[in-house]
Amino acid sequence: MAYDYDLFVIGGGSGGVRAANRTAALGHKVGVAEESRFGGTCVIRGCVPKKLYVYASTFHEHFEDAAGYGWTVGEASFDWKKLVTNKEAEITRLEGLYKKGLNANQVDVLDTRAELRGPHDIWLSAENRMITAQRILIAVGGTPNRHTSLEGHELGIISDQAFDLKELPKSILISGAGYIAVEFAGIFNGLGVDTTIVYRGPEILRGFDDDVRELLHEEYIKRGIRIITEQQISKLELGDHDKRKATLSGGEVLEVDQVMFALGRLPLTDSLGLNMAGVATDDRGYIKVDDYSRTNVDHIWAVGDVTDRVQLTPVAIHESMCFVATEFRDDPQQPDHEMIPTAVFSHPEIGTVGMTEAEAGQKFEKLNVFRANFRAMKHTMSGRDSRMLMKLIVDVATDKVIGAHILGPDAGEMAQILAIPMKMGSTKADFDRTMALHPSAAEELVTMYEPTYTVENGVRIGA
Repeated sequence: MAYDYDLFVIGGGSGGVRAANRTAALGHKVGVAEESRFGGTCVIRGCVPKKLYVYASTFHEHFEDAAGYGWTVGEASFDWKKLVTNKEAEITRLEGLYKKGLNANQVDVLDTRAELRGPHDIWLSAENRMITAQRILIAVGGTPNRHTSLEGHELGIISDQAFDLKELPKSILISGAGYIAVEFAGIFNGLGVDTTIVYRGPEILRGFDDDVRELLHEEYIKRGIRIITEQQISKLELGDHDKRKATLSGGEVLEVDQVMFALGRLPLTDSLGLNMAGVATDDRGYIKVDDYSRTNVDHIWAVGDVTDRVQLTPVAIHESMCFVATEFRDDPQQPDHEMIPTAVFSHPEIGTVGMTEAEAGQKFEKLNVFRANFRAMKHTMSGRDSRMLMKLIVDVATDKVIGAHILGPDAGEMAQILAIPMKMGSTKADFDRTMALHPSAAEELVTMYEPTYTVENGVRIGA
């Protein structure tokens, strides 16, 4: 049978675009459909605009810190609408680059929703036509959970909407305490918004190392962010003067300008036609794939957030590269999800690689933990009351560094660099033999010679 395309990609985010470009560069006929904007979550409504807003929210601290170094900074003001406008210009520029790259590789770029209508059949809704493809890659990603089970949920916003609010709110309540909630709390607080986090669990940032979670909690309290744990919003109503009136499960009622839901993400698989193609999903709608990203249908693949493996943009790109190598280069490659560096762009930011202490304690019999908690050199003269944390987790049996956790300025940059030696299997002795770069915060990573405490069978000893 002759097909319209050798490969058709549904979804124009980072993972889908990378697969389309790489496959087309090998001489194959490729098409890609995107119903929203090319660039996907990361470029349009995620990582990129988020980082730009993080930058914007830190300048007030820079102005304040400058005084300790002899600077006199005049009265400062902030223009929310200008930030939104400039952000939009930047993501539009990046979207243009995505399309330019696809066009350069002679990929058919289709601005339309695409739905499966059979094993090889794809319906393009905006063009009102059917096309066929020998192979199909699904890379549609996910969308924020809108908490539709909550009474009054329509009065809240999600992260997608937070970037484009017409006015900067004077107060906001953020429901959730994962990295998206924590990052937006830092952004809004840094821009002068009265910010509150409410979370049903006992501590923010579930899944991260406990020492990092606790210290960031303390730092956020210092910055004036209120954190309410072990509660959740039970009802949301419209109050006076267009305020949002949130009733918490503990009975407290908060009136704020905005309520934001940051309660995780859901796969964009509804009405995608997966059942018509025979593609299996789990009970939450995520597409099931094997170790090579192949679905239960031999010629249909899926990468990125829609598969619920690791929901990070570089991971989706890596999975796409492995897909292309496996299917089009005769070089089977499984995506490697071990030792992935991760950053949380909180205030201060977090960088982490490898296992948390709790995870490592469940897997290894004995650990040495090296930990330093100190005031960054920059703040010795600025007078800012902010702490920095460095933590290394070492498997005693092999001396390998299996976890690194940093909270403080440039933590994400340090985590990316640390990921290289840790991926190569570096030992603590390798760290100890490395010369320190002085004066720097990062030198702590190679000058912690004696363990702070040990962990045996998951229990801290000498802490």
